[in-house]
Amino acid sequence: MNTFKKIYCRIFQNCFKLVIPVLPYRTPEILKSTSLISHVCKDNHISKVMVITDFTVHQLGILNRMCEHLDHHSIEYVIYDKTVANPTSDNVEDARNLYLSSNCQALIGFGGGSSMDCAKAVGARLARCKKPLSKMEGILKIWKKLPLLICVPTTAGTGSETTLAAVIVDSKTRHKYAINDFYLIPDYAVLDPKPTLSLPPFITACTGMDALTHAIEAYIGNSTTKKTREYALKATKLIFENIYKVYEDGNDLEARSNMLDAAYYAGHAFTVSYVGYVHAIAHSLGGKYNIAHGLANATLLDVVLKQYGDSVYKKLYEMALYCGICNAKDSYKVGAERFIEQITLMKKYFGISSTFSELKKSDIHELALYADHEANPLYPVPVLWDVKELEKVYDLVVED
Repeated sequence: MNTFKKIYCRIFQNCFKLVIPVLPYRTPEILKSTSLISHVCKDNHISKVMVITDFTVHQLGILNRMCEHLDHHSIEYVIYDKTVANPTSDNVEDARNLYLSSNCQALIGFGGGSSMDCAKAVGARLARCKKPLSKMEGILKIWKKLPLLICVPTTAGTGSETTLAAVIVDSKTRHKYAINDFYLIPDYAVLDPKPTLSLPPFITACTGMDALTHAIEAYIGNSTTKKTREYALKATKLIFENIYKVYEDGNDLEARSNMLDAAYYAGHAFTVSYVGYVHAIAHSLGGKYNIAHGLANATLLDVVLKQYGDSVYKKLYEMALYCGICNAKDSYKVGAERFIEQITLMKKYFGISSTFSELKKSDIHELALYADHEANPLYPVPVLWDVKELEKVYDLVVED
């Protein structure tokens, strides 16, 4: 990256870091069971809600327990179950129209990050009915309160139940972009392990590594705070201690609860401290090829960390030391290398490749442009890369 652009990016990031203490960050109120949602609705005088989910979650009956409680308390609900992986602007508009025609009063995002992001974006379009979704890309473009928003994660990964972000794919251009605004932070986050029980092992692993990516990128960036560093470390340790358990035993409720806590901590950490090039590259691949976000992050994580080189050695050493992966006598380099090695071993254990079969060399320049547009100047990354430097990362993960 040329010197002038580097200076611009760092000034932008430093200014943003300086105002972090005065920005209106908040955390959702945590509920530990979906049975409590009906009480929230009653307390807020809500008689009809829209549930935004996907077809699989609906068909597997994962909504049933919550819906039984809503029925018991005479709260009506409408279900939109057409959300796709990497939710599209068409999903958002279809759900919004159903919400309005059904006279709903609140939103429940029930599922993985896609369903929760779709629910957030629907809320944004309801709040700013005259503003197209594409005009909300970036930061602080909503500035208006959404309807009551409750998020119920069925995966322990995205952290969308606590973040100020929603990631959407433009249905026409396939451009994947993030909307970031404090009004997108959900009012309630339901960290109930029971809806996660039906998650297949491979998706459990990918979403867990998604949360790990959030924690690591938040920690190694240049806009951390004492609290976000603490949350990132807690999340990372919980993931290393529990991800293999939930992969091997899908019915381990304690381990699944720990993973939900980890995803929540990691989500809060990156909401304040942001992410990095793993996410920027993953979003470009998800938009272009519809690759699941958790899988994209898991594939890229160790690759990007290696490319950062010695700029992240000290921070990765600190994470390794906290998680018991190295000891205090090790050098920063040794600690960092051991930490990255554990991620590589994790990928191999879960059967996650280090390349993308979908990725075409002819698309790399276009994808790198998207990643550069997303990351620079917003993401406070350890090392700044331009389009050409980003292309080198894509080259490392393309199949020969």
